[in-house]
Amino acid sequence: MEKDLFTALRERRSIYGISKESPISDQRIQEIIEETVKHTPSAFNNQTTRVVLLLGEQHNKLWDITNEVLKTVVSAERFSSTHEKLNGFRNGYGTVLFFEDQSVIDIFMEKFPSYQEHFPIWSHHTSGMHQLVIWMALEAEGLGANLQHYNPLIDERVKAEWKLPESWKLIAQMPFGKPSAPAGEKKFNPVQERIKVFK
Repeated sequence: MEKDLFTALRERRSIYGISKESPISDQRIQEIIEETVKHTPSAFNNQTTRVVLLLGEQHNKLWDITNEVLKTVVSAERFSSTHEKLNGFRNGYGTVLFFEDQSVIDIFMEKFPSYQEHFPIWSHHTSGMHQLVIWMALEAEGLGANLQHYNPLIDERVKAEWKLPESWKLIAQMPFGKPSAPAGEKKFNPVQERIKVFK
């Protein structure tokens, strides 16, 4: 990775114009995911996050499934823009699927009853950390990505297609590829209004 941490953070954007090209190998993409899953923190070190990497035809299949599912729930007059948006994701090189293993969360809820209500929330925290680390790492390697949430509409089809455990709950989908168009303008609220410092 050539970029430093804050450069990667600043340059990580929602890139919707992505192509079926990658400046890095599939092996390198897999290494990014493996390093992220191994080293990203989780509450009580319970390691609830599960990640599926879809490349090639498997990536295409995900967005074909999403298209089929949404066609049944989106009105005909609105579906053409939905279809176009989904095709934009399908035009990418691959997709990272983020899951949280509910069976592990249940074990920790039972093991630590005084924190029971917090484990599902903490699970989303760790998923969010995994999403950001992978997003920044892909960006640092020259890939553009964006984050989608077609769950729970596609959950059952996804689990059935890739024979995933029933306890895996889909949290987000991250299509990625070599950028074919820049990100849109981003506006920032004054950081002074969002941070307080006491010395």
